[in-house]
Parts: sequence; C-alpha cells; structure tokens
Amino acid sequence: MSKLVDLVKKNLDSNWAESAKTLLSEFAAERYGAKWDKKVQIRVNGEMNDEAAPFAAFIPAGQPKSGPYGGMSFVLFPSKEGPSLVCLGIGTNGLSPDEQALSRPGHARKVLAISRWLNQRAKKEVCWAKADPVRVDISMPKHTVSELAHYESAIGKYGKVLYAVFLTERTSDEAIIQSAAHALCDIFAEERGLEPLKESKPEKEAAYKAWMAKVIPSVSEKDVAGLLDLRRFVIIEGPPGTGKTRMATEIIKNIYQGKGTTIQFHPGTTYETFVGGLAPINNSAQSLQFAPRPGQLMNAVIEASKNPKQKYLLHIDEINRADLAKVLGEAIFLLEPSEPHREVNVFYDFGAPSHNRFKLPENLHILGTMNSADRSIAILDVAVRRRFAFVPLWPSLEVLDGEKASETMKEAFLRLFTLFVEEAPNDAFALMPGHAYFLDKGKNTGTLLNTGLKPLLSEYIQQGYVSGFADEIRAYIEWISSITE
Repeated sequence: MSKLVDLVKKNLDSNWAESAKTLLSEFAAERYGAKWDKKVQIRVNGEMNDEAAPFAAFIPAGQPKSGPYGGMSFVLFPSKEGPSLVCLGIGTNGLSPDEQALSRPGHARKVLAISRWLNQRAKKEVCWAKADPVRVDISMPKHTVSELAHYESAIGKYGKVLYAVFLTERTSDEAIIQSAAHALCDIFAEERGLEPLKESKPEKEAAYKAWMAKVIPSVSEKDVAGLLDLRRFVIIEGPPGTGKTRMATEIIKNIYQGKGTTIQFHPGTTYETFVGGLAPINNSAQSLQFAPRPGQLMNAVIEASKNPKQKYLLHIDEINRADLAKVLGEAIFLLEPSEPHREVNVFYDFGAPSHNRFKLPENLHILGTMNSADRSIAILDVAVRRRFAFVPLWPSLEVLDGEKASETMKEAFLRLFTLFVEEAPNDAFALMPGHAYFLDKGKNTGTLLNTGLKPLLSEYIQQGYVSGFADEIRAYIEWISSITE
C-alpha cells in the first residue's frame, strides 16, 4: 500500500496532523517527482475540538498559507472512529484559479466515471460524485450524508463544496481504497499539470482504461438480447456510425435464428402502413375498391403467431424519424412489457389471427434503432419513451482493433474521442462520430477521413452543434489535413 493509503487508514489522533504533512509530502514526491511543490501545496488543519473539521489537502500552489483558499483540492477528512473520507472539493474562496478546469464537461464526466467504476467494483455505493462540480449551492444527497455520521462537522462545513466523496469505511478491500485514493488524486494532479512518474504510470494507465470504460460502457448483442427477453421492447440509440443497424440485423441472424424482419421508418410512415388500414385492391370490374390490409406490425404478429415457442424480432430502423405517437395510434396501449395479454379493438377485420381484436404475442419482440445525433427530428414523447428500454451504443476502439484499422485511424479516433470527452457538453456528446468512420482496414485512410469524417465535422460546426468547442474541432480537422494531404 502507498503512503497515501497509510494516511487514509489512519484514525484521527494528536499526531495525525504531523503525520499527514509527512505522508502527503512523501507520496507526492514518489508519485509525481521532486518538483511537485511548484504546482501543489499541502494544507493541514489538525484541530481536535468538537466543533473542528480537521483535514489534510493538496491545493493549488500560490494560495494563502492559512484561511480560505480557492480552486480545486484533493482532501482527506479524518475521524476518530474510522478511516478518512477521500474527496475532491472546491475551496471556500471560490473557483479561481481553476474556473476553466472545473467548468469543463470532461472533468465532471471523468469524476462520475471514477465513481461508477468504484461502485461497480465494490458492488455497493462507496463513492458519490456531483454531476456539476461548480454547483456549490447544491448539497450532497441525504442518503449519502446519512452514511457520514462520523464526519458530521466536515460535511456541515464543507458538504456543498465537495463534488466527489469516497466513503472509505464502507469497504475493507485495500485494493479498492488505493484505487479510489490514487484515481481521485491523479485527476487533481492532472489538472495541475502533474503526471505520475514512470514507476507509477502503469497503475494509472490501467485504472484510466478501466474507469474510462464507464464513460461510454460497451454493449454487446447478448446484452441487448437479454434486455429484449426482459422488456420485449428496446431501442438502441447512439451517434452515427456506431453500428446500431448492423447490431440489430446480427441479433436477428445470430440470436433469433433468422426469425425476424427489418423495416425502416421515415416521415411518410403512417398508421396505415405500420399497423393497418384500408388499401385499394384489384378487381375484375375494374372499379376502385378498398379492403383492410395488415401493416408491418400486423404482419410481424402473423409471422410470430406461426410458432409461439420461437421468438420473433421486428427491427424498426430509424424509429424516431416517424411521428411514433401517430403511427402507433391505439396500438401504443399494447406496448406494456409486464402485461402481454393486453388487447385493443381496431376499425376493420384484418383476418386471422387478429381479426378486429389486436394483441402482440409474447414471443414478438420489437427493437428500434435511432440516431441520437440527428437534430432534425423530434425527441420521442414521454408516453412512447416510457414503453421502451433504451440502450446507448457508443463508439468503440475495440471494434477498430477487431477490424484491423490502421494505426493512423486509431490515433485519429482516440484524438477525437478524447476531445469529445473533455470538451463536449452532454447534449453534444452524443454527436461523437462512431467507429465506422475510422474503419479503413489499413488502406484508403486519407480518402475515408477526407470524404467521410471531415464533412460530418464541418457540418457540425456549420449547424452550430459544437459551438462550445468549435475551435478544437477546427484544429482537429486541420490535423487530419496535415496527415492526409
């Protein structure tokens, strides 16, 4: 265990403050090098009275030696009854000198990912993180505060300025304690321009890879199929080029043994084409006549009813390009996973198996795919959204590895991915181009980047979709030009 972990595990006593100064100094030198104190200073408050809130912290260099300080801090709050809380916080003197870092979407996104990673490792909540670190007007959740009885003074004084809290006493796993302490400290140090030394780099890189996976968790065909078994109605959403449609067709092929069909929605899709309605028919009298004709959903019901023991999948591509509430009509009542025996009356007799009483057999599953980056279409309304389980599908470097993409393409992907993680606000994060834009199989790299990715990013800039970090996107486009032209 590191000296930082030794300090985290040490209970508060009369020697704690002096030990904290020594251990933090030794840890910083061992992990970040001899010049760490050019960018970071140590602040320790070892008061022991009942009203005190003792702490030991790394804070920005150049802050006052005592009294309030500003900017972000890595801070430990000790207790007489147990180990220290491990936290990231903001000094009570305000955001300066770290306004830009604290306000950058990537900082909050990474801290939330670390919290999620630690909780999943511990299989319980051991870490909490605030969605927006700069919201010092927002208190910690009550259920989190209820776990911190031994730290009442610290939370009372500093609870609103803390934006990540690792509840050390909730786990006895020293590996998790070290991961939490080092990961949160490394995030603080990174914003100060400090990187771990060579000896510590492998640990940081392994942890970084693990918790970054929580920023954009991977989803497999089996994951989606399992959710379809549980919920019956699922939508895969994600940026362009992430393979949503391909995954859906592969699920039909590999998991549903080919028992399924793919249809595509568009603005012209109507209730009559999807559910069913009157349609013109040919007749010997050459006069125009109409008769009930099943739509795509009814046809899927007919196919699924042929073998009730065999699951059948209806894949609706671009499901959000139609007005789904109008297209479904009264059939929206049937999309209730927990009540498979629901039925509705329809206007016409469509013949077997439904006639004019319409229901969805239990073995019929519906999988929609939708492009979360398409700003030209409306968000699904709440009534429709409630009836589907949503699965995000994000870009993946693993796909590039599997498809033997060139090293240039991998670098291009990582640069753009890092840019979006760091700079994109939540509404723009869904615009991150998918891995399909980087699949060159080792050839035609320049052509693919210049005719696929560059026009997409230029369109983002032109439409104002990435206005908050347009200069960074322009610089990335220039970098593409420099390596391909």
